[in-house]
Amino acid sequence: MSEDKPSYQFQLGNKAWKSRNSHGRKLIFKNSDELWDACVEYFEWVEANPLKATFYKGRVFDKPVEIIRPMTEKGLCVFLGINRNTLSEYKLRQGFIGVTTRVCDVIYINKFEGAATGLFESNIIARDLGLAEKQEIKQEFGIDDLSRLEAEAEKRGWKRTNSVMGDYQNVTVMA
Repeated sequence: MSEDKPSYQFQLGNKAWKSRNSHGRKLIFKNSDELWDACVEYFEWVEANPLKATFYKGRVFDKPVEIIRPMTEKGLCVFLGINRNTLSEYKLRQGFIGVTTRVCDVIYINKFEGAATGLFESNIIARDLGLAEKQEIKQEFGIDDLSRLEAEAEKRGWKRTNSVMGDYQNVTVMA
C-alpha cells in the first residue's frame, strides 16, 4: 500500500473560509416591523379576495357567491414567499417573537370566530386548531375475566412466554 497523503480541496493551513463576509442566507425581513407590514398585506389580501362558490351550506346558487376566505399559516407563507420552516425560525428569533405570536393569534381568531359563527366548516377548523373532541375508550378486566382468558389460551395450546407481560405463543405439543 502506498503511503500517499489524502488530497484536500484546500492545502493544509489554508484559511480561505475565514474571508466569508456572512454566514447563511440574509433574512428576508430585516426587522419585526417589516414582517408585520407584510403580514398585514396578507390579511388585507384575504379580505379583498373572498372565495367564490356556487354551492355553499347545502344551497346551490345560479351565480358564484363570495364566501369569506379563512386565514392560514400556510397561506401566509405562500403569500410571503417563505416556507413553513422559515416562519418557524422567525417564531424563535429574538425580536420577532412578539410579531409572530400576534400574527398566529390573528389567524387563530379568524378561524375560530369564523367557525363559531358558521362561516367556516366548524369540524375542519376544529381539527386544524386542535380543538377536536377526543374520546377515551376504557375497558376494565376483573380477575374472573383474566382467568377465563388464560383458560381459553390453554385450550388453544398457547403457552405463556413472559409471565410479567402476559405474552402468549402458540406451542404445538407432540404426544
